[in-house]
Formats: sequence, C-alpha cells, structure tokens
Amino acid sequence: PNSVSTKSQGAFPAKSVAQTRHTVKINDVFYFFGYILPPTGILVYCRPNKKLDPRLNLGLPAYSKMVKSCWNPSAEGDSGGRVDGLLWCKDLGKHMYGEFSMAVIQANSMLEDQSQIESGPLSSTTSGPYGTFFGVYDGHGGTEASRYVNDNLFSNLKSFASEHQEISADVLRKAFSTTEENFLSLVRKQWHVKPHMASVGSCCLIGIICNGLLYIANAGDSRVVLGRSGRGTKQAKAMQLSVEHNASIDTVREELRSLHPNDPHIVVKKHRVWRVKGLIQISRSIGDAYLKKAEFNKEPLLPKFRLPEPFQKPILSAEPSVLVHKLHPDDQFLIFASDGLWEHISNQEAVKIVQTSPRNGIARRLIKAALKEAAKKREMRYSDLRKIDRGVRRHFHDDITVVVVFIDPNLINGGSSSYFPLSIKGGRYAAGAGVP
Repeated sequence: PNSVSTKSQGAFPAKSVAQTRHTVKINDVFYFFGYILPPTGILVYCRPNKKLDPRLNLGLPAYSKMVKSCWNPSAEGDSGGRVDGLLWCKDLGKHMYGEFSMAVIQANSMLEDQSQIESGPLSSTTSGPYGTFFGVYDGHGGTEASRYVNDNLFSNLKSFASEHQEISADVLRKAFSTTEENFLSLVRKQWHVKPHMASVGSCCLIGIICNGLLYIANAGDSRVVLGRSGRGTKQAKAMQLSVEHNASIDTVREELRSLHPNDPHIVVKKHRVWRVKGLIQISRSIGDAYLKKAEFNKEPLLPKFRLPEPFQKPILSAEPSVLVHKLHPDDQFLIFASDGLWEHISNQEAVKIVQTSPRNGIARRLIKAALKEAAKKREMRYSDLRKIDRGVRRHFHDDITVVVVFIDPNLINGGSSSYFPLSIKGGRYAAGAGVP
C-alpha cells in the first residue's frame, strides 16, 4: 500500500461489546473496512472512493470477491496445502490454540479418506462459541459417504451449537444423527440410479477445543491419542482418548451379541478377521445403509452385500462414543488419524516421533514411518513401495490421514493470539504416483 492509516470509529453492532471498526487506506481508490470479531480475527470488506473513480461503484459483493483470496488464504495456494503425487500435506499452520500439521497419503484408486480443520466460529451466530474443530473421515466402499460427511457434518454442528448456544456432548450427538439421517435420505433418493451408495459408509472422528475443554466423538475405528508430559521424565506419555468400534475388539463383539441375542451370526470370523455379519469390521459408522435399513437389503444392491435373512432392527449404529476432557497444562499435542496409521505404529511410538521431531512436516513424518513399517512387513524396501501406484498400493497399506494438533496452554487459558479464521480440507486433490 502507498499509505496505511487506522482509526477507531465506534462499536458495531451494539450487542457485541468488543467489536471495533477500523479503516485502512490502501491507496487513493480503495479503502478496507473491518470489524474485529474477538477472539477470532477481522471480518473484512472494502469499498471504493467513488469521488475519484465512479467506475468502481460495483457494489459490496464485487469488492468482497476481490478481497476473498487475501482474506481466506488457506483456501488457495501453498497456504492451503500442497500435493506431491499420492501425498497431500499442510506441513505447519496455526489454529486458535496453537499449531497443526496435516497429511494424507492415498492407496485406493479413489481417495476414501477425508479430513478438515475449522478454527473460529463454532456456531452460525457472532456471539459464539468459538474454538477449533478437527475431523477425520475414513470412508469405505467408495468416496460418497466420507465426502458427504466432510461437506455437511460441521455445518450441522454449527446449527445445533447456535440453537443450544454452546458446545456439548448433546450437540455432537445431534450433529452425527442429522448427518446420518440426511445421508440415508440421499441414498434413498438415488436408490434406483446409484444403488451402490447403500453399501458406502464412513468412520467419523471429530475433536473440538472450546473454552478449555476437548470434546471427542467417534464412530468407527479411527483414533485420537494425546501426548502428555510425563512427571519426572522427559518422555511424553500416550493417552488414547477415543473409543473404537471394531469387531476385532472383545467388548465390541460382546456389545453386538447383547444387542442381537437371537442372531448367532451377528459376528463371524472370516479369514482370521472378525466381521459384523461376515461383511464389515466396524460396528458404527455414517452410511452403510444396507446394514441399517432393511429396505436396501434387496436388488439392485449387489448380491455380495445382501443378507440371506431379513433383519428387524439396524445392525450397525451411527451413535458416537463421546468424551469430554478438561485440558491440562501438561497436555502437549493430539494425534488424530485413520486406522491406516495405527495398523503400523503404536500409540507410544507415534507420540515419541512427534515429541522428538520438528513440528514442521510432522504429520508427513508419521505417515512415512507407517509406510516404512508396511514395507518391512511385506519384506520389501521402502523405496520400492514408493513406486507402486494407487489401487495396487491398497494391497500394502490403506489410505492414511494424520492431523497433529499442538496445544499452547497460554492460549487455552485466554492468552492473545495473532490468529485468523481457518478452514482447510485435506487430501481432496491428491493424485499420481509420488509419496513422501
């Protein structure tokens, strides 16, 4: 800018006590006006100096469009992540309460993992609440369910947060339930055109940091692990915060048998792997309509998904397990990841890698560690695994999504931050043959 000047011009609107209008002169044509929306940043729009150039009198929407790229930098360019073949990554970024690193590696022919971070308003109103939302959605059977969750779950959560004027376990459950109901309605509408959507589903793991609390909701077998400073030792301790719903776990099989006491085949071991009805490993998900609604257990659904006997109540559930954790000064970081990571790396191994490595690129580093283990299990070199293209790659490892969230205790306790609202979705453009 040729010159910059700012001045306070009063509060706006009256209900928001700390919102102050600022004027920034960019040059003789453009002025930017912004209102500080604590604690998240500035809502920016601009207008021209009409006396100097009447041709620029295009109206607010046109000017909003002009400044969109600089106002929301995380949506475009390098700041929104980068693609390197099958890898997508955002090596380091800032959220309201610290920093984060994010990475996705593709193995399937079509990327079934989806993920997102939303930092700023958690409701549809400016009165709050504010915080940071993290989501990891591990799809199966196709991409439709995980993409639908990625596009709709957060907006559903904001609606209920506005209604309740807070974030709570109940708000999280309602967001899951509404997302599930709306996706099943979509499956019903497209039943005769896209019957395969009845067999598509997604695990769903979300976390929210708000008002000093960490909320976790999980349906499926993705996982979030907390790295906490150990007392009397330099090594951080791994604490798993999420409850998983996979038939390989004894308690999950017991739960399924108690819910379906008259079905001796509710869980079946096939090829040394426990599966619900011999079909799927997870017991909770968004989607998978064919195991929730009997109306889809028929043609034109493919025979391999149809059950020989009718069922009276849903076999799978979309009900998440919810945890509310009060953040402690010793809580250093969180690792959110799809099960593709945890198949190859233990909780403590992952925490050790994060603790002993630079923050920049740490999510990508965790994926690389998992791929090295995957190659080792198949008695092959990591360099050879790198050459395998998507689709075939699925025989060696799954799609893997990792989000590492660093927590600054000073910001958790109300300290100031040079932070702007953030919205980023991971992995959507990864394609090709390269890996980290």
